[in-house]
Amino acid sequence: MRYIRSKIVKRTIGVLSLTLMVLPLMSQADKNVVDEVAWIVGDEAIFRSDIEEQYQQMRSEGISMSGDPYCFIPEQLAVEKLYLHQAKMDTIEVPESSVRSMVDQRINFFINQLGSQEKVEEYFHKSLPVLRESLIEMMKNNSIVSQVQRNLTQDVTATPNEVRKYFNSLPADSVPYVPMQVEVQLITLNPNIPRQEIEDVKARLREYADRVNKGEIDFSTLAIMYSEDGSSMQGGELGYNGRAAWVPEFANVAFNLTDPKKVSRIVETEYGFHILQLIGKRGDQVNVRHILLTPKVSQKDLTDATNRLDSIRKEIVGGAFTFEEAASYISQDKDTRNNKGVMTNNSEYSDLYRSSKFEMQDLPTEVARRVEKLNVGDISEAFIMKNNSHKDVAAIVKLTERIPGHRANLSDDYNLLKKMYENHKREMILKEWLENKIKDTYVKIEPGWQNCEFHYQGWIR
Repeated sequence: MRYIRSKIVKRTIGVLSLTLMVLPLMSQADKNVVDEVAWIVGDEAIFRSDIEEQYQQMRSEGISMSGDPYCFIPEQLAVEKLYLHQAKMDTIEVPESSVRSMVDQRINFFINQLGSQEKVEEYFHKSLPVLRESLIEMMKNNSIVSQVQRNLTQDVTATPNEVRKYFNSLPADSVPYVPMQVEVQLITLNPNIPRQEIEDVKARLREYADRVNKGEIDFSTLAIMYSEDGSSMQGGELGYNGRAAWVPEFANVAFNLTDPKKVSRIVETEYGFHILQLIGKRGDQVNVRHILLTPKVSQKDLTDATNRLDSIRKEIVGGAFTFEEAASYISQDKDTRNNKGVMTNNSEYSDLYRSSKFEMQDLPTEVARRVEKLNVGDISEAFIMKNNSHKDVAAIVKLTERIPGHRANLSDDYNLLKKMYENHKREMILKEWLENKIKDTYVKIEPGWQNCEFHYQGWIR
């Protein structure tokens, strides 16, 4: 993936609010343009067609940029080449299985958001196989660049004194505005699923397994026809993965498979019921196909679950027990029940720091709708929401704190300011590294491409 694309990661597609990586997939350079070498970086050339393709793509995506695109784009392409060259020197490689897994997840996301494989192909003007190959190259390069950057900045830390000095040095108009934030607690109940519905699902899976074991049909064909997982379009194939990539119940079965011609026993996970087939093993990784079926929940089951939660809510409000006690002993939300129901958010501070503060847009949609109408201390009536396994569950939410929007300060927003300072340090390290790398690399910019104000120093000498 072009380094420029790793910096531009969000846009809204119509009413879908679809988050997309910027892809070199929809637009091709104008075939009437006579190609020419614009830059040479080391022993690699950047062609006018490369730059035109990027520009066409950004225009089609409605992405604006500051400055001349014929200056900005080639510089970013050159920066990517420097990072990729360093990756070769450091022998940094990205496992193919990891890349393919990311690509499968991305394509599944596209299909879920746009509605079907055909709509994805129509939107990107590419068949799914061509789209997949383009994504593989893009994500591989993006992962390599990210790894080089992490290696260069892995020792970045910040002391409280450094954060304080950094904050005090910020001009008044550079102090970030922190939008309104909320802290919330959640309790969920899973609807009861009739035993007959579960048995029907298992019976279907046993039938599929029997047909494959008898040689009547390929497992991949059944996956395409019946699996409810996004991998169905790939015949249920998940790519090579380590144990950590899957939930334990699934991984235990996958890693114990030995015969590629046989189908596994039925395994239950939080996502539903699966059968698996071994494709291959490679060291500590395994590649399997699977078929996922999910028992269907009736509206009556959902209504019964919300009624039970409304009764629990009344007992909490009446003082029979606290919300925290109910969350610990009653809630079936695995992410919050051991935290007294407190929801945590890692979108702002990365995986290194989990905050209990949410901006409204970071909350699950159905939770945000209820929280918006609550006063601090209030508990919502029961409602239906999607959990992290994409299943319908009944939920109640308590608003524990609402923090008005404000300019950041050290006492309330230390972790935000610490992250800002650490990011600033990383940017300075990478900028210095790149400018030194530029000095040590043969770079030639053709005369027609030199009249630019570049972000990094030393390109022209």
